[in-house]
Amino acid sequence: MSYETLLCVIDREVATITLNRPKVLHALNTQAFDELEQVFVALTADNAVRVILLTGAGEKAFAAGADIRELQTVGSVSGEMKSRRGQAVFRLIETCGKPVIALINGFALGGGCELALACTLRIASEAARMGQPEVKLGLIPGYGGTQRLPRIVGQAAALKLLMTGEIIGSAEALRIGLVDEVIPTDQLMKRGEELARMIVAVAPLAATACLEAVRRGSHVELEDALDIEAEIFGRLCGTLDKAEGTAAFVEKRPAVWMGR
Repeated sequence: MSYETLLCVIDREVATITLNRPKVLHALNTQAFDELEQVFVALTADNAVRVILLTGAGEKAFAAGADIRELQTVGSVSGEMKSRRGQAVFRLIETCGKPVIALINGFALGGGCELALACTLRIASEAARMGQPEVKLGLIPGYGGTQRLPRIVGQAAALKLLMTGEIIGSAEALRIGLVDEVIPTDQLMKRGEELARMIVAVAPLAATACLEAVRRGSHVELEDALDIEAEIFGRLCGTLDKAEGTAAFVEKRPAVWMGR
C-alpha cells in the first residue's frame, strides 16, 4: 500500500513505519490517523511481520502533535468525536499483538507524545523533547495521554507534566521512566533495529504471549492476573515451539521456531 503521510518498509520480519510530513514536523492530522490505522491493520494481519519500528523522518521530530489548524474549528461534539477517533487508532497500535518500538528522534509533543505512549517500548535520541502542552491551548490530552502517562511514570510525575505543559529533555524522560533508553541521535535507528532483531530471534508465540499477559493482567487484581499468566503458560506448553525450545536447550543447539 502507498501512503501520503507515512512510509512503510518491511525487511526480514521487521516493519519500519516513518511519519513523513516534515514541513509540519509530522503533525497528526485526519489523514495521518487514517493512514496509521490502515498500515497497522495491514501489519497486524501480516504473519511475516514480528516487530514494528515507528519513527519520524529526519532528526527534528517524531511527531510534533495534533494539527492545530484542524483543532481551531472543532467544537464540543466534534471534539469528542476527534478524541475518540485518535484513541481508537492508538488503542489499535497498543493492542496489535506485536511489539511496537517508538524511536523518538526530536519533538514528541501532545498527540506525538501520546502516540509514543501507545507503543510497547520508547527509545529516545539525546535530542528528544517530550511533553503534553495541551493545557497551553486550553485543552487536555485527548488521545489517551491522561490515562497512559500516569500508568507509565506514576501519578505525580504525570500530573506535573500534564498541568504545567512542561517540555522535558531525554535525560529527564529517562529518569521518570517515560522512555526506556537514550541513544546518540546517529545511533537511534541502529539501536531500534538491534532490539527488533533480538525479539525476532526468540520464539514468536512466546513473545506475543508476553504482550498478552502484561496487557490483560495490568489492570486487574493480582490473583486474577496470576490466573491469566497460568492460562497462557499452559497454552504455550502445548505448542511445537515449546517442544523445540526445550529440546534445543538440552541438545545445545539453536532452536528453529515454527510459530506453532
